[in-house]
Amino acid sequence: MTSPLVAIEEHWMLPELAAALEGRDDSLTLNRFGDHEQRLTDLADGRIAAMDEQGIDVSVIALTPPGTQALPPDEAVRLSRAANDTAAAAVARRPDRFRALSTLPLSAPGAAADELRRAADLGHVGTMVYGHAGRLTLDDPAYDDLWATAARLRQPVFLHPQLPSEATRDALYRGFDATTDLALATFGWGWHVDAATAALRLIVRGTFDRHPDLQLILGHWGELLLFWLDRADGLARAAGLPRAVSEYVRSNVYVTASGMLDPAKLRHVLTVTTPDRLLFSTDYPFQHPTRDEITAFLDVFPERDRPLFTTRNAATLFDLDL
Repeated sequence: MTSPLVAIEEHWMLPELAAALEGRDDSLTLNRFGDHEQRLTDLADGRIAAMDEQGIDVSVIALTPPGTQALPPDEAVRLSRAANDTAAAAVARRPDRFRALSTLPLSAPGAAADELRRAADLGHVGTMVYGHAGRLTLDDPAYDDLWATAARLRQPVFLHPQLPSEATRDALYRGFDATTDLALATFGWGWHVDAATAALRLIVRGTFDRHPDLQLILGHWGELLLFWLDRADGLARAAGLPRAVSEYVRSNVYVTASGMLDPAKLRHVLTVTTPDRLLFSTDYPFQHPTRDEITAFLDVFPERDRPLFTTRNAATLFDLDL
C-alpha cells in the first residue's frame, strides 16, 4: 500500500482579512498574480480537485502571508479568531483531506498564547508565525509564554517568511522599479534572509534551551540557514550557548521543500540534518508542481526514506491519524 502524501504548507486567505490588510503590506500583490486569489479563497471542491491532480492526499492549510500581525492588536485578535474558526470548519467538512495551522495575533503578544490554546482545542495541529510584528522580533521576551505554550501543547511552529521592515527595505531592497523592489524584498532574497535571521535569533536567545520540546519548521529547505550552518556554529561560543547552532537545528527544526523540488537542495540539506527532519509541501498556490514532477522528485529518495518525507514525519510531528 502506498503511503498517503501529506503536504504541510498549503496556503489560503480569508477575504475579510485581505480587505483589512489592504494598504498595510505590499506582499499582498503576490496574491493577485494569475488565479492565486481565487485558489487562496477556495477551501472546498476546487482545492480538492487541485490536490487530486497533484496526487496529494492531505493538505495542512495555513493562511498566506502576511498573517494578522500587521494589524492593530484588537483587529489582529478578532481576525485571527475568525481565520482559525474558518479553517477549523473546513477541516470539519473534510477531515479526510484537510488539517490546519492556526494564525496568531503577534501584534498582541499577550493574546497570542491564548489564541494558540483556543485553536488547539479547535483541532489545529500547529501554528504559523512570522519573524517580527512591527519592532518586536520573535525572540523578544514578550513571546516567551507563547513558546512555552507551544512546547507544552506540542504545537509545532512554522516560521514563514514575511516582508522585511520598512527600514531594512529602504536600506537594502529599494532603488529599482516597484516590481523589482518587491521581488528583491520577497521571494528573490529578502523573505528568506528575514526568516533565517528570525530562526537564528530564537536559537541564540536560548529559546530551545528554555523550551526543549519546542519544534520549529522552516520552509524553502531551511530559508538559507542550513546552507550557512558551519559559519553560524561560531555564534554558540559568542552567545554562551551549551550546544552548537547546528545541533539545535538537528533537534528542534524540521525543514520543508515549499514546492522547490530540487534534488541538489535535497542533497545539501541531507549533509546537515537527517531524513526524519524533512517534510513535503508545495507552497500552494504559489508553486504548483504537477503529479509527474512530484513523482519524479520522490523517486530521488532512497526507498527507505521516502515514506518519512511523504507521510511519517508529518504524522509524527502533527500527531495525524491517517
